[in-house]
Amino acid sequence: MRIRTWRALSLLAALVAPIAVPVTAAASPASQLAITSVSNPHPEFVSGGQVLVSVTGPARVSANGRDVTADFHPGPDGTLLGLVTGLRDGVNEITASGGHRTAKLRVTNHPAAGPVFSGRQQLPFYCETTAYGLPPAQQPSCTAPTRVSYQYRTTAGAFAPLADPGARPADLATATVNGRRLPYIVRVERGTIDRAVYEIAALYDGQPSPFTTDRGWNSRLVYTFGGGCNGGYHQGAATGGVLQDLFLGQGYAVASSSLNVLDTNCSPIISAEAAMMVKEHFIETYGPVLHTIGWGGSGGAIQQYDIAEAYPGIVDGIIPGVSFPDPLSTAGPVTDCRLFNQYFAKDASFTAAQKLAVSGYRDYTTCTSWELTFASRATATGSCNAAIPVTARWDPVTNPGGVKCNANEQLANQFGRDPATGFVRSTLDSVGVQYGLAALNSGQISAPQFVDLNAGIGGIDYTGVAVPQRTTADKKALSAAYADDLLNSASRGLRETPIIDQRTDLDLAGFGNDIHTTEWSLTARQRLIDANGTAANQVIIENQATDAAAASVYELNAMDRWLTAIDTDRSGRSLAQKVLADKPRDVGDGCYVGGQRVQAPLTGSQCAATYPVAGNPRTVAGEDIAMDVLKCRLRPLDFGDYPVRFTSAQQASLRATFPDGVCDYGRPGVESRNPAGTWRSY
Repeated sequence: MRIRTWRALSLLAALVAPIAVPVTAAASPASQLAITSVSNPHPEFVSGGQVLVSVTGPARVSANGRDVTADFHPGPDGTLLGLVTGLRDGVNEITASGGHRTAKLRVTNHPAAGPVFSGRQQLPFYCETTAYGLPPAQQPSCTAPTRVSYQYRTTAGAFAPLADPGARPADLATATVNGRRLPYIVRVERGTIDRAVYEIAALYDGQPSPFTTDRGWNSRLVYTFGGGCNGGYHQGAATGGVLQDLFLGQGYAVASSSLNVLDTNCSPIISAEAAMMVKEHFIETYGPVLHTIGWGGSGGAIQQYDIAEAYPGIVDGIIPGVSFPDPLSTAGPVTDCRLFNQYFAKDASFTAAQKLAVSGYRDYTTCTSWELTFASRATATGSCNAAIPVTARWDPVTNPGGVKCNANEQLANQFGRDPATGFVRSTLDSVGVQYGLAALNSGQISAPQFVDLNAGIGGIDYTGVAVPQRTTADKKALSAAYADDLLNSASRGLRETPIIDQRTDLDLAGFGNDIHTTEWSLTARQRLIDANGTAANQVIIENQATDAAAASVYELNAMDRWLTAIDTDRSGRSLAQKVLADKPRDVGDGCYVGGQRVQAPLTGSQCAATYPVAGNPRTVAGEDIAMDVLKCRLRPLDFGDYPVRFTSAQQASLRATFPDGVCDYGRPGVESRNPAGTWRSY
């Protein structure tokens, strides 16, 4: 059973915070002496030279032999809360001594610029601190001094700069926190952590302290994540966004960093590290957090799903929007669509309806949109950010050691590099995939079309260039993808995480926008069922874009109520059991119809009729909705399996296309295995 220490300690520390009188020893006795890291429940992963610590029992406290008792503040029942500073990089020992008892906490401190557990950092790494109003920074750490500024919410519904937080502009709006109306003034802190620029925003009620009650903060944190997926090598010019009225207006604090934007950093592991470090700094600044809610769409949803799975506790509940389960699962359909588009440009025999049937989507513009937006992420330099100088980029002749912008670059510490090419190993594979199989079986395409499509679609090479051969995955990358839970199995942290999957219906949104198709929410659901026997901890709520704002208000409120019920559950149940037992009765699958939320199953209901679910090229090829096979195992080609009779020439073509057989999706993928565990360090 996982103990969510961030949450458990915050409930205790909430009692401590209102008292801010330094002491040399706690006044009341306690039955047991214990010392615990509050700002990071994983003391082996502390960063930045300080840690917020809780001591239960009357004691004097020292750090590496230095008395730090004066830095602790008393609370009820002999509890002390203190910010221990001056930690050296590496191992530190914090000791609490009282009477004849001693408790020790071993803390391993890491540099504020990282890394902590993500492994070797990318080089070069181009700084972008000036995009946030911070001074220019230097590689490789891209460190800049922290700056605090202020914004206020106007009565017209906008945020505006405020030079003096003590001022009260005529158009100053108010916010309501815990039933109390407060001036809607926001403290915004920006600085650098883990080579990222971080942002923290919260209502201003004087300078924050981990030891005092802040009337403008409801003791809850929303952590935002941004979308995309790209290869890195730069700091990023945006975070997931913190100036958001939905959160701040109710007293939530909001945090994010530039490495929590997947288009800057397509590694959920690096994103988890950055979020952990930023959250740790937040707690050391504002105090313990009751619970943390993840928020963000598309690539922001990927990070929530993957961090909750592999690094549980960084976010306690997640609200992923227009979600995908992980970057690797999407790579197959993205590349398939690019190859479809190239093939159909040469073969005019396919009608629009037939192209649609082969793609599996509700609108073929999803395939054209995938090529427009993300196909370049599989190339060597086609997606390089403007922050990366052209002269620094890879070229096979003039700069073979240059920067490669393939999205896999962020996974070098997990997949390793192919020594023959220097590129990060890849899990992308299409060997044995029978494109258009369901369309053939249903009579939507002809036998000649099926044969020619599969013979002519080809694949891509390690630089992302289209080639006649099918794409072949690297077995070492496949093994790592499963072992490191990068192909999200939903078997670890997710089974203990409340999930409200916000599915804004974009299946028919049109060119450039409709990559966010509905079936991906059901992919995450099927993986939860396959791994745990239930997906009751995942709620899917569908809505049109016009209802997105109303859906967001409801989902935030619902998640807070769900997490609060878990926070206050003192039963002996496991966390996974609490997540299911404490879900509010009104929180369930449903959709918005005519502006109203309908709680109903997603099949055989009004929601199913309003929001139909389609598939993608891999489901048409026979893969099930779990989409958890990166490279399929093969079975012999058997012409008796098809509803059509192929000519001798067509049979010969299929044998040439599938010399080793076709995908057998009834078996686990090649190198498939259970994840090695959570909180892995590289």
